[in-house]
Amino acid sequence: MASAAEQLAANLNFKSFAKAEDLKSRLWFTLGALLVYRLGTHIPLPGIDPEAFARAFAQQSQGVLGMFNMFAGGAVERMAIFALGIMPYISASIIMQLMTSVIPTLEQLKKEGEQGRKIINQYTRYGTVLLAIVQAYGIAIGLQGGEGIVTSPGWFFVLSCVITLVGGTMFLMWLGEQITARGIGNGISLIIFAGIVAGLPSAFAGTLELGRTGALSTGIILLILAVVIIAIGFIVFFERAQRRLLIQYPKRQVGNRMFQGDTSHLPLKLNTAGVIPPIFASSLLLLPATIAGFSNTTELPGWASAVLAALGHGQPLYMALYAGMIVFFAFFYTAIVFNPKETADNLKKHSGFIPGYRPGERTAEYIDYVLTRITVVGAIYLVVICLLPEFLISAFAVPFYLGGTSLLIVVSVTLDTISQVQGHLIAHQYEGLIKKSRLRGGKK
Repeated sequence: MASAAEQLAANLNFKSFAKAEDLKSRLWFTLGALLVYRLGTHIPLPGIDPEAFARAFAQQSQGVLGMFNMFAGGAVERMAIFALGIMPYISASIIMQLMTSVIPTLEQLKKEGEQGRKIINQYTRYGTVLLAIVQAYGIAIGLQGGEGIVTSPGWFFVLSCVITLVGGTMFLMWLGEQITARGIGNGISLIIFAGIVAGLPSAFAGTLELGRTGALSTGIILLILAVVIIAIGFIVFFERAQRRLLIQYPKRQVGNRMFQGDTSHLPLKLNTAGVIPPIFASSLLLLPATIAGFSNTTELPGWASAVLAALGHGQPLYMALYAGMIVFFAFFYTAIVFNPKETADNLKKHSGFIPGYRPGERTAEYIDYVLTRITVVGAIYLVVICLLPEFLISAFAVPFYLGGTSLLIVVSVTLDTISQVQGHLIAHQYEGLIKKSRLRGGKK
């Protein structure tokens, strides 16, 4: 029999959405904030020659810069004030997650609840500033090293570039937090989502243009669309997949009343690591080619040229390393974000147990065993999703936006946002039912 929440979710319609004033205001705020972000990606840095930078960027568009440009919504290609995007904040967050697993002081802060979380968030902001300064300084020096890109090179340009880029990143971080608090969905994820989606129309138009000029046949374009649709369905299925462990709670007596034991489930996501493994793997693999492209040396050693050629899109070595890194980071990041021992201890504190396993160490071992098995499936799923588009990119020169990582981010953020919208609608219907019951009680 369906639960009350499930029955309410089944009855959601446009009428219930029209009555949810709080939800509509949150949606309008989210759209307005994303519009501000998109406008910022078109404001160029001062002191840059756009044509000279466009020529320099075209030579590096297939490297790390191309991937960062995708996440930044085209701001890198235009060298806008939001060119750093939100990536420094994401990097700082990942570093803080790593440190909370290694440093006992931070681990203790994590266990202190809301107050500890606020302190960790503040440390993350400080880390974001430091990373943004380092990256902005590197960008400023790189721009000055380019031929004719900077109109007036010097310390003033470097200082203004660093201040502008760091300010843009901090504004995006603040904007993401505002979306999370006053809008719908995770603000940071939605900013990345908006950047990727903004480039999809041009990528789709570019694919159709290749078909018009004869570079791609109609059959190949239809094949690409079919692969994209199948990949989206594949992502939806696996991102929603869970392994639920049965949790039981014993009978308890409160005063003279005896309460029956309750049961619940511990949901373990099939893909606990999310989109982090493909992002890390692709960044590391594209880094050598990007560094080589920016180097001033006219000729590289023979072994270096051979390695760079082997690390090109579609090459067997590239595919093998990409798959291996995705699997490694899937297990590595899962081990960081999910602690079976901590979960088992929390169950023990609340008198919960998994049937057939003693609370404590045995429960932690069982949870770790199940988590390892489902992570294997999740890692294989990530490899398939990310490598299949890579074959299309290398074989048919499909635009970079149609890569597996971008599809994974877009679908995952969409699912999360839709679930939050449904949660607000269900909460609104509950409030309506409570008000009706109070009115009926008052009339009686």
